[in-house]
Amino acid sequence: MSRTSKTFIVTIVDMCIIWVAVLASYLLRFDGELSSIYGKQMIQFAIILIVVCAVTFTFFRLYRHIWQYASIGEVIELLKAITVGIVISYALTYFVSGSRIPFSVALRTVELMILLMVGARFTWRMIRISRSKFKKKHHNVLIVGAGDCGVLVAKDMMTSTLFDNSRIVGFIDDDANKHKMKIFDIPVLGSRQMILKAVEDNQVQDIIIAMPSVGRSIQQEIINICKETGASVKIIPSINDLIHGSIAVQSMRNVEVEDLLGRDPVATDLAGIAGYVSGKTVLVTGAGGSIGSELCRQIAMFNPECLMLLGHGENSIYTIEMELRNKYPNLKLETIIADIQDMNRLENIFSTFYPQVIFHAAAHKHVPLMERNPSEAVKNNVFGTMNVANCADRYGAERFVMISSDKAVNPSSIMGATKRIAEMYIQSLDQSSKTQFVAVRFGNVLGSRGSVIPRFKEQIEAGGPVTVTHPDMVRYFMTIPEAVSLVIQAGAFANGGEIFILDMGEPVRIVDLATDLIRLSGYEPGVDIKIAFTGLREGEKLFEELLTDEESVTATHHKRIFIGKPMDMDRAELASHIERFERVMDEGQGDIREIIESLVPLYSNVS
Repeated sequence: MSRTSKTFIVTIVDMCIIWVAVLASYLLRFDGELSSIYGKQMIQFAIILIVVCAVTFTFFRLYRHIWQYASIGEVIELLKAITVGIVISYALTYFVSGSRIPFSVALRTVELMILLMVGARFTWRMIRISRSKFKKKHHNVLIVGAGDCGVLVAKDMMTSTLFDNSRIVGFIDDDANKHKMKIFDIPVLGSRQMILKAVEDNQVQDIIIAMPSVGRSIQQEIINICKETGASVKIIPSINDLIHGSIAVQSMRNVEVEDLLGRDPVATDLAGIAGYVSGKTVLVTGAGGSIGSELCRQIAMFNPECLMLLGHGENSIYTIEMELRNKYPNLKLETIIADIQDMNRLENIFSTFYPQVIFHAAAHKHVPLMERNPSEAVKNNVFGTMNVANCADRYGAERFVMISSDKAVNPSSIMGATKRIAEMYIQSLDQSSKTQFVAVRFGNVLGSRGSVIPRFKEQIEAGGPVTVTHPDMVRYFMTIPEAVSLVIQAGAFANGGEIFILDMGEPVRIVDLATDLIRLSGYEPGVDIKIAFTGLREGEKLFEELLTDEESVTATHHKRIFIGKPMDMDRAELASHIERFERVMDEGQGDIREIIESLVPLYSNVS
């Protein structure tokens, strides 16, 4: 039914209620026997009151309220409109008829109008709320959290047509004072220990975790319980966003693997970051990639003078450019399509814009692919980094922050070894440069392109199997936003030559990650979706490390950022090996792996 039709029907009902209220008030006042004088007055009063209330109800915008979501505020507005309408109609009727309306009649008319109009509106609301209870087919829903957020979710689900097929069977809350109580006639079934029983007893298909104010570790515990039920699990975003209306309850999202990490959000020193980014020309290489694009998003918040987005792929650069222009319309952006292996192009860019802060995220990162294409890994990860770093030195950049990897530690792969050589080069360059060169080393990020999580999701959507290389393989994981926050924060601590190491938390078994993702997708691992072990790929290790044997760490002001002790670099030897790389690339003579082994003693290829 259209909004106009609904408004018309409600208006007609209100006018009928006014007529009934006036008629009943006169009949009650005169015991059912009206004289001709009062009978005429009654008709005049009813007509005037209908006309006046049509005006006052419109003035108070009563017909713009959606009564299925109504609360005390809408009732107060209705009382105001009725009161004003009665007062005006009382005076007009006296003026037209020449006789005063009995006060008891006017008072009873008000009472009946309020009773009938409020009753009619809330009766319709209750019909809508209870309608889903009589459906033959519905999803049983359990809400974890009987606080403000849980109540908001329940209220919206009971009144919104989007949830007509859902029925809330109960709440779960750790507050013992709420147990055996009811909210909207829905019982609070018990604490989190009751989740499994509640799901089984009530045949719950969907669990909604509505506890955004609790810590990540508690959320993780609840998610771990919920994923054992086999029910679909969703989680509500920030309660502040809900209250302020920027996120609707309908925006509740599926629980992701990121929620299982159980770490609290990264705290950043905003003043320290702003000190070296705000008002500066900032260049991000690899700006279209997972890490590079998130760097751009977070740097944009600190009001740089100009943000330069450099990338090799035009589509990815266009995507992040449009996102930033929509969100930060006053931010000066420069989008640059360039290959970091093209030194002449880089020289032109640096001589035109003179970037002051550089975040170098451009790199080849796929281990098996680089194992099969070692020359491309050297060209991009070594020579490309050298080109950007040399330009930063030559054109007086203040800071150069390189994104490195835990695979650079005791590398077993070409990719890891080339990242280690890049670290060595910028450390050596830092010894003679006015630019502060640093690297930030961390492990895997969840959801990045080519990473394990998107691959697992694709395999689950295809019905499996989910492929894991080895049952004992473990990796360190971080979300992209928290890794980037720490990268930017580490840049504020730079003095030059450091390798910053991010605290990645506890390592995660890949097979556990696959199992969790299958369960969170609503399937039973090994039954609905199989897990297949395929064996280690070329260049892979079972365990990754964050420090070489020669490195040791010292703390920084941030509890999740550490500094690896800088190693002494023999610049002449490093330059000699770089020349050997160049001859191999130019002449096609020599073995790249042999050069890497002589340059990176800890490199041990396991393929």
